[in-house]
Amino acid sequence: MLHGIDVSAFQSASYDTDGSSFVFIKATEGRSYVNPRLAAQTKRGRDAGLVVGFYHFLWPGHIEAQAEYFVQHAPEKAGDLLAVDWETTSSGTHASNAEKDLFIRTLKKLRPNNRVVLYCNRDFWLNIDRTSYAGDGLWIADYVTAGKPRIMAEWRFHQYTSDPHDKDVADFAGTAALKEWAKEA
Repeated sequence: MLHGIDVSAFQSASYDTDGSSFVFIKATEGRSYVNPRLAAQTKRGRDAGLVVGFYHFLWPGHIEAQAEYFVQHAPEKAGDLLAVDWETTSSGTHASNAEKDLFIRTLKKLRPNNRVVLYCNRDFWLNIDRTSYAGDGLWIADYVTAGKPRIMAEWRFHQYTSDPHDKDVADFAGTAALKEWAKEA
């Protein structure tokens, strides 16, 4: 099991990389927000030799425009991962299943050389999702023992705590296996 972290503007650009093999960095949200620490957080991950991923917080509506906005701002490099963060927005809404699926498919067309994964929490996966479409893999949030999310579906990444920050594990034999998978998009 590989260890990693996910960061946003709430975390420092000098986040701790010790013991990590990967990092997911919030890049964008909706059609107007870009993480002001994106460049510095990306540099930190790359300098540490981590597999770097970027995620977009999805809002309902204007799905193709959101995907285009994300790829305009998320750095483009072979072997980077892309993710859609599908959860309840600050206004209490969420993108529909069809919108989530369209975002992933659009992203895969816009960035065919990058793996695209779905991030959602256990409740969304079990009670809101109706298609089980997660692109190239599922990144599940369930705050239990690392690597033991309470779902039956195959997963690639598991966010298991947010204390003191979001920590994740990846279901790969080693960093080389993760890097190889990321490059095979």
